[in-house]
Amino acid sequence: MRVLILGARGNLGSELLGVLADHEVIAKGHDELDVTDFGRLEGFVRDLRPEVLINCAAWTDVDGCERDSRRAFLVNAIGARNVALSARKVGAKLIYISTDYVFDGTKEGPYVEFDPPRPINAYGMSKLLGERFVKEQHPESFILRTAWLYGRRGKSFPRTILSILRQRDELKVVDDQRGTPTWARDLARQIKDLIGTEAYGLYHASSEGSCTWFEFARELLRLWGSEEEERGDGTVIFRIEGRAVRLKPVKTEEFPRPAKRPRNSVLENFLLKVQGLNMMPDWRESLRRFVEEIKEGGFS
Repeated sequence: MRVLILGARGNLGSELLGVLADHEVIAKGHDELDVTDFGRLEGFVRDLRPEVLINCAAWTDVDGCERDSRRAFLVNAIGARNVALSARKVGAKLIYISTDYVFDGTKEGPYVEFDPPRPINAYGMSKLLGERFVKEQHPESFILRTAWLYGRRGKSFPRTILSILRQRDELKVVDDQRGTPTWARDLARQIKDLIGTEAYGLYHASSEGSCTWFEFARELLRLWGSEEEERGDGTVIFRIEGRAVRLKPVKTEEFPRPAKRPRNSVLENFLLKVQGLNMMPDWRESLRRFVEEIKEGGFS
């Protein structure tokens, strides 16, 4: 099967290259094929004629999108429409990657695919419009909402935490935003399974379980070193590479950001499960396997 991956230089794109190694894969980064350039994109897809097109191209800087919403909508919405049109013209199956940030975070409990989206920032709005454009323009598409994606390549929460750790002995992480860390490799495997079907539609595709950003950081540091003590104020002391490191929980208000974040963006993979297609493991097990790899080979 001939597969074209757009936005292939990030965490998910790089994992897809490995997971889809038994297929003919053509991978293009933003610098090679810009999804906002419809003429060039359409011509490339027409000449290549892939059977599957996976659109990982997105501007995922949430605060950057808030500062420059025009660019956010150009890349995440118009770019998604351009890809959908190009895929439809050659009859290619399409995968579009969306986000948990299409929700406002006010629901008690996990969001399912039938919950009404109400984004509270420009990033979420642009990705939701991208979903709608894909649905309008290409019926043979899979729209996958995922959450808190991380991997070995590109920007991710584990990379940021471990980088700060080299410079400081205390880390402050918000403890009142809840979601689900999702390893890009798990999502890549879920995508591979889906493209072998014709079960088109909208899906939630994140790991099982949930945590706050603080709990995510705590599990990461526990796996990286050893947890020694939890203090009354919630601060946790770790022993990492011979140093004592303090991890302190804080409120969102202590870290004002340009873009609002949903307090709850936990996704339930309801439609994957009812069709017997869900392959996503528990987030803790995936993080354990990820940390083992990083300890051995580092980030790329």
